[in-house]
Amino acid sequence: MEHLLEPSAEELRARLAERGMPAYRATQVRRWLFQKRAGAIEAMTDVPQKARGQLAAEFRIWTTEIARHRRGADGTEKLLLELGDAQQVECVLLRDERQHATACISTQVGCGMRCAFCASGLGGLVRNLTRGEIVEQMLRLEQLLGPAERLSHVVVMGMGEPLANLDALLGALASATAPDALGISARRVTVSTVGLPAPMRRLAEMDCQYHLAVSLHAADDALRSRLVPANRKVGIAAILAAADEYFSRTGRRVTFEYVLLAGVNDGVEDARRLAGLLGGRPALVNLISYNPVPGLPFRRPAPAAVARFTEVLARGGLNVVVRHRKGERINAACGQLRRGAGGAEGGRMKE
Repeated sequence: MEHLLEPSAEELRARLAERGMPAYRATQVRRWLFQKRAGAIEAMTDVPQKARGQLAAEFRIWTTEIARHRRGADGTEKLLLELGDAQQVECVLLRDERQHATACISTQVGCGMRCAFCASGLGGLVRNLTRGEIVEQMLRLEQLLGPAERLSHVVVMGMGEPLANLDALLGALASATAPDALGISARRVTVSTVGLPAPMRRLAEMDCQYHLAVSLHAADDALRSRLVPANRKVGIAAILAAADEYFSRTGRRVTFEYVLLAGVNDGVEDARRLAGLLGGRPALVNLISYNPVPGLPFRRPAPAAVARFTEVLARGGLNVVVRHRKGERINAACGQLRRGAGGAEGGRMKE
């Protein structure tokens, strides 16, 4: 059976035309999938019963099962999804006081970047997700919303390196932003990367208007290569050059994410090096206090250290935001997503 979320609008029209269905049938189906939150083909009541039967016999909406659903007191919800091949990924719904609902989605089963402080890469990379599997995460999270809520933002900051699965990601984001689908503004989509210059440049050339976030975490190659092994083949200079090109082509300010690790990269000298590295760029620095991962040797910095680091960057002329932690108590915060239930969550269950 084909995954109904895999084809683009044009491809779906072609698939249905092959089955003798009119072009407008694809429009009806997409409206039910993306705008009316249909959980089953049988719920598509303006599609004739015969057509619904044919669709149900040849297509499926869901290729995942919800293996675990966790809720945090701050409104954050996390899903552990079991894929058709029994692999598992996590995705997160984030809510804030501005009534924004953000889908944090994954692009790979596991991750091959092996950042030293991140849970997602502990088991290495298993495979890329398909376009449909990425879209399905957004729809699964959308189904958690109340009647008056709508997904307003997408952050591609879950498991995996998004730019290492760029084709599938771009297809999925096309569904997220299409007016006849989820209709989310491209300017409310953030794609995070450890810094892969070639795909960064490809994204710039496409001028998609997505917000680009580069996970930097250090201001020199020696330390960054320890924390982000992928840096050994690239180097910070090449990443910054690609980020500069992204801004030049799109006009979209690049965010540099920096996870603060106590005693590793959170000192005053670290802040001065970062200010010198990024000074003069129209960039935003997003500071993130480390979220603990069982089995990893890192610690969260003291609030005073975060304040000093922020002050040094601000004095250096940089725009700085200290990210407010959400979802930490359900292991849904930055760096805590992992393949399988893992750690203290263990087991396959629903809540």
